[in-house]
Amino acid sequence: MKRLLFWTLTVLFIGCKEKPSPLEIPAPIGQSYTLDTLDLSEKNYYDKVLGALVGSAIGDAMGASTEMWSRKDIQLKYGYITTLTPAVRQQSPEGTWDHNLIAGATTDDTRWKYAMVKYLSLNKENLSATNFANFITDYYASLTKTISDNGAVPETDFLDTQIEKIDWIKEWARVSMAYQEDTEAYLKAMNRFYGGEMSCAGQLYTPMFGLISNNPEDAYNLAYEHTLFDLGYAKDISALVSAMTHMALRTTNMDSIINTATFIDPLGYQDSRLVGRISYNMADASVKKVLAIKQLVLADTLTAKDSILFKIPEGFNRLQKEWTRQELAYQFLEENEKAIPFHSGEIWQILITALQYGEGDFEKTLQFIVNYGRDNDTVAAVAGMILGAKEGYSNLPVTLRTQALKVNKENMGIDLEALALEMVEKKHINFPNP
Repeated sequence: MKRLLFWTLTVLFIGCKEKPSPLEIPAPIGQSYTLDTLDLSEKNYYDKVLGALVGSAIGDAMGASTEMWSRKDIQLKYGYITTLTPAVRQQSPEGTWDHNLIAGATTDDTRWKYAMVKYLSLNKENLSATNFANFITDYYASLTKTISDNGAVPETDFLDTQIEKIDWIKEWARVSMAYQEDTEAYLKAMNRFYGGEMSCAGQLYTPMFGLISNNPEDAYNLAYEHTLFDLGYAKDISALVSAMTHMALRTTNMDSIINTATFIDPLGYQDSRLVGRISYNMADASVKKVLAIKQLVLADTLTAKDSILFKIPEGFNRLQKEWTRQELAYQFLEENEKAIPFHSGEIWQILITALQYGEGDFEKTLQFIVNYGRDNDTVAAVAGMILGAKEGYSNLPVTLRTQALKVNKENMGIDLEALALEMVEKKHINFPNP
């Protein structure tokens, strides 16, 4: 009986194989977000690169004085920040490298842009994770050698300065050196980077790759390869801000720029089991929340209770309805705060919320970010780079752009115009024939 059953099933199986179904529905064919390579004249490219660098520096400087503050503390001391304020704060490795600097002073967010221009110039033909790790390790080594290279006892002030620089880069150097060693050492070092938290490390520098790529997919992939210091979906976010920066070179349409988080997914994060794509889910929630807030029909006058809750801070020069909406957006962000202010997911959520709320307006967007607080200089630096690439330097607010250029050059030792010119001269993209 068993043998008969076996042969019956075998015949049925063979019969089925010999009679394939005539129905075969094709699967969708993936398509690039943009179909052409970047096409900018040398003049326009310079304007947009300078706009990105200066826009990022403006955001960094606007948040430098209140980095890591709560929004209520910002309101108590500054009211509503609308411009650059003096960086009244103690020096620190990640912050300003001197005490109490003038308005326009920047932090490590701008130093990373300077470092990236140098990395891109040195490795134009061979951008890779290995060369990036070498670049950081070499910088760390150069700092340590200056302390006692000639055997002499260093001056104390010089030693203080060098130690602060070393303190800033040593977390990054530990990972870079381990990456050069072997996989096991790298994984151990990476998983203790800044305490092993999901930090926003990549977002400090990956937007720069968007300025040298021919399309958003290339911008994503190049940035992703360089996310040596990110964990999990933080790598996806760091790559996305690169792709968004690239899209800002192409269009002034904010929907197209923000929708990068939907359509650029070369590694298939959206296919992840159970959770899908976390970066997209966060961005989608932010966009929907802002759209819902802006559709609210608000009363012209407030109740006694609401007048306290939605009290306009000094310096906010728009209507009560507008502040009420902004306060509601802030409350949404507070509900989604992470354990640390520089968590990659939190930076990303504030960024998308601000870009959607600001609707492409440079000052409105950066003011939204800076007055929210938390790691506001980093979020504003990323947003400033995206919007600066969109607008170009020539369309940035005159007072802000002039002051940012001057202070960074004369006080911080970072010539943003020279950096933009270096980017152009290296011809990272192909300029059309004049």
